[in-house]
Amino acid sequence: MTTTTTSAQPAPTTTRSKLPAWPASPSLGLLVLRLAVGAIFIAHGAQKVFVFGFAGVGGSFADMGVPFAEVVGPMVGLLELIGGALIVLGLATRLIAAALAVTMVVATLLVHLSAGIFVTEGGYEFTLLLGASTLALVLAGAGRFSLDAALTRKRVTQV
Repeated sequence: MTTTTTSAQPAPTTTRSKLPAWPASPSLGLLVLRLAVGAIFIAHGAQKVFVFGFAGVGGSFADMGVPFAEVVGPMVGLLELIGGALIVLGLATRLIAAALAVTMVVATLLVHLSAGIFVTEGGYEFTLLLGASTLALVLAGAGRFSLDAALTRKRVTQV
């Protein structure tokens, strides 16, 4: 005769936080991301447009080996300035973020990659971070706290 003994193991328990859930937390995270990334692009675009000027930016881009620098430099400056503001507002977010992501990939490959990762050495860590951040906005969109969402809600309620 065999006897089976079982040890009394307590049932697994899960504990839940007593804090209320934040159902909007992904949208709040996207808002924080948009505000930070947009502010950085606004600052860099304003520097290109208002401090260096179109001629200065074109010359700087030419010195870095950027093709068609006299056209591309001012275009990038305007994209960063205006695009950064649109990212902050959450308007045309995916389109603008895609354009900014492309500029960061190009900047990484043409200018910063050969210097290694660290920005203090002219490296690509900053352009990589901005490129990844804008790509995240392309994939996720602007979130609930944006003009994109407000315009979408308005269109849906009118249909």
